[in-house]
Order: sequence, then C-alpha cells, then structure tokens
Amino acid sequence: MQNIEWSKLPFDYFKTDYNVRCHYRNDQWGEIEISSSETVNLHMSATCLHYGQEAFEGMKAYHGKDGTIRLFRWEENAKRMQDSAEGIMMAKPPIDLFYEMVTKVVKLNKKYLPPYGHGASLYIRPLLIGTGAQVGVNPADEYMLIIFVCPVGPYFKEGFNPVTIQIANDYDRAAPQGTGSIKVGGNYAASLQPAVRAKKEGFASVLFLDAKENKYLDEAGPANFFGIKNNTYITPESTSILPSITNKSIMQLAKDEGLKVEQRKVPVEELEEFDEVGACGTAAIITPIKKIVHRKTGKTYEFCKDGKAGPISTKLYKKLQGIQFGEVEDPHGWVTVVE
Repeated sequence: MQNIEWSKLPFDYFKTDYNVRCHYRNDQWGEIEISSSETVNLHMSATCLHYGQEAFEGMKAYHGKDGTIRLFRWEENAKRMQDSAEGIMMAKPPIDLFYEMVTKVVKLNKKYLPPYGHGASLYIRPLLIGTGAQVGVNPADEYMLIIFVCPVGPYFKEGFNPVTIQIANDYDRAAPQGTGSIKVGGNYAASLQPAVRAKKEGFASVLFLDAKENKYLDEAGPANFFGIKNNTYITPESTSILPSITNKSIMQLAKDEGLKVEQRKVPVEELEEFDEVGACGTAAIITPIKKIVHRKTGKTYEFCKDGKAGPISTKLYKKLQGIQFGEVEDPHGWVTVVE
C-alpha cells in the first residue's frame, strides 16, 4: 500500500483492494461475492446501458475518536436505494443484504479508512444496475449490486469555506414528476452541461430553479440548498429534489438548537433576505456559500461578508461532524459501530 497523505486527499476515485457484488437472478438475490477487479462484464444489451436502469448511493465510514469504525445512518441509504429501485423498476436490495455488503467491504478495506483527525473519511458507493439483456423498452430480469469504497477528502477543494454559486435557469436538472427525487444517474447527466459551464466561468457549482415555473430554488448541483434567517432553517421542498439524508439530519440538529425549520417553496427573490446560505449532502456535509450570481440577469446575492461561514452553519456543521466522528453525544442513535 502506498503512503497516503490523508489530509490532502481529493474527492475522487482511489483504488482499494476489494469490492463486493451480489446478483439478482431468477427472482432472488444470490450470495455475496468478493472481487478485486475494478471492471464489470456486461451484456451489450444490458438495460443499464440502454434504458438508464441504474441507481447509486453515497455514504461514509468514519474513524471515530474512540478508534471505532462508524457508519452514519446507513439504513436511510438502504431505504433510499430501495426507493430508487422502485422508481425505475429494478429489483430492490433487502435492507439486511445492503448492510452485510456495506460492512463487509469496509472491513475488507479497513487499511484505507483515514485515521481520525485528518478531516477525511472512507466514501462508500453502492451501485445497482440492470444487467439483463433487453432490446425493447422493458425492465431487466437480472440486476447486480456492487459496493466499492475510496478514501476521500472534501468534495469542494475549499473545504468548509464559502464558495460562489451560479444560478442557471436555462437548464433543468429534473422534471417535477420525473426522477429528481430518486438517486439515479440520469439526474446527474442532466446537470453536467450547466455544472461544467459554471466551473469554467469561475463558480464552484450551479443552483437550479424549478423546471415548471422557473422561479423557485431547487437543487444546488449535487446537493440540497438551505438558507437561514430569523432563527429559522429553510430548505426548498420540491418533487424534483433528492431527499438528502444529510439535510434531514441537519434539520433535526437545527430543531435541537432551538431553530424553527421550514421545508417549503423558496422563491429566488428570497435570497436577499437570508443571513446565511449553503449546500449540504453526504460528500460535502455543509458547504457555505458566499455569493450567488444569476447567470441570465447578473443579479448578485452576497453572504459571508467577512469571508467566513456564518455562525449557525458553523455550529450545525461541527455538531454533525462531531456525531459522525464520535466527538460528541449521538442523541438520535444515528451512528452504527462496525464490529
């Protein structure tokens, strides 16, 4: 194993020793297989290649302050993968199979779990694909669940420092009655054009508006958006937004801190009223936002005028990370220790 500079890890693919796989055939899930291969042998007519039968999850394992390996709300990821599978008619992995595969792949690659104190973690990527051959537009009759892991650092190179975001209202990430609320690859493919353009124009990510009326805030690139004002944590509600487990957790922590929580439609104009804004998700946890620029109108909304994240965002970020790394009490029982 090469020497790894844990504190300098990017958020990117990193080869580890093993992944785990399980096949669904003849209406049942098979045995868990351990593989050291980084490739998958697919039929050229597999539905994942032609009709988008593909879903994935993102989760992390943490090296706790007490030396234990800790998973954060893994069951929520398992349930969300089942929702995604149901949404595009794939076989749903059982909860207990999902957990067994996650714990097995983490243990097999234990040496790649970043040590406590480096701000890094072991990213876990469950991937469900349709492997059965179809030429007509039909669901597959065979599926494969693969789980691999990579040690990672922060999603945005800035880490927990404010970034700039661009509003792109000339692209839609997902339709209101489409697949936006499930974690399938098509949503991310639809976001690539505006996201790459935003980065070329000097922004860390893109903020989408709703596809129907083009006037309410939707997803913030690969994350959920939130704003804070009047001691209230506000996050958009929409049928095209992915229900983030991180955002769900932050909403609970905000309530614990005495904040009011609102999940509702958020018009673009309301950005002027927020004291703090940010994006949240498994990869970034919380990314504070210092400036949002509307690409079409040039309207600019500024936050973090001292260059630092706001006090409430900072407190919520530290509390959530503290629970994940075992630095503070876990009052809601979110952490599972891998024995």
